[in-house]
Amino acid sequence: MTGDLHPQGDLQGDVVLLTGMSGGGKSVAMHALEDAGYFCVDNLPAELLLDFLRLEQQRGERRVAIAVDVRSASSLPMMLPLLKDLRATGVPVRSIFLDASDEALMRRFSETRRPHPLREDRDTNFGGLGAPTVEEGHRLLLDAIQLERELLGGLKAESTVIDTSQLRPAQLRAWVSDLVGPNAGTKLTLVFESFAFKHGVPSDADFVFDVRVLPNPYYDRELRPLTGRDAPVAAYLAAQPEVGLMMGQIAGFLSRWLPNFAADQRSYLTVAIGCTGGQHRSVYLVEMLARQFGHHGHVLKRHRELDAR
Repeated sequence: MTGDLHPQGDLQGDVVLLTGMSGGGKSVAMHALEDAGYFCVDNLPAELLLDFLRLEQQRGERRVAIAVDVRSASSLPMMLPLLKDLRATGVPVRSIFLDASDEALMRRFSETRRPHPLREDRDTNFGGLGAPTVEEGHRLLLDAIQLERELLGGLKAESTVIDTSQLRPAQLRAWVSDLVGPNAGTKLTLVFESFAFKHGVPSDADFVFDVRVLPNPYYDRELRPLTGRDAPVAAYLAAQPEVGLMMGQIAGFLSRWLPNFAADQRSYLTVAIGCTGGQHRSVYLVEMLARQFGHHGHVLKRHRELDAR
């Protein structure tokens, strides 16, 4: 299917396929890719993908980013087979999927007053009966989001997933830049992410470890305003035997199974570590584990709650 594409010829650089839910932050991510030096094309139909990549081979463009979403719903069924075929022939395609919770997506559409591309009442006629009520509009939007999840399910399974539900635009730009950085794609990318359970578990996590059972620096008045990246908090936690035991067990689990994930051609693995507020314990463990696995290659650190400040 890939025709005369030559992965070992002119197409030496990255090809990023950016997809995900409407309202998930694709515009922000595309700007981040442009800033990283990618030549970006938005809403490219699957029928044109191969021709576009061939043209880029001729032009010698080395870094290409293509955004695909349900605005081209009729051609979406073609995209997943194309993606698999390109990867099978050695074309370096990295797929990033921007996801968010239903609640976050509905809030964003409500705030921007933009119609969802799959809503049946996009012309506001509502079947000739006039504009929908607030309740009817809410139901139509939720139905459209669920349909979009079904249409994009296959692409999501083949992609690096970023849950943008709790992210500010600056966080998303930074996370996308990390994913396409100079060391990305050389081997399995290992992501350590701290979070607060009170704000929800990241939906992009492959493994979630709950460290709320560990001693909490929050109850020390002097340590409360600090974070797990500060030396006094780190010293406090390092002195707790339970913390060392928990960290050793997490590290042992990852060391045992990382080679299997790499052998399975996984491009990324996200390990989420959560505590109550996402400020002390989870942050400390992420910092320590990222340092311990630094030899692995491409290791990223994310602190969802701290980065949002």
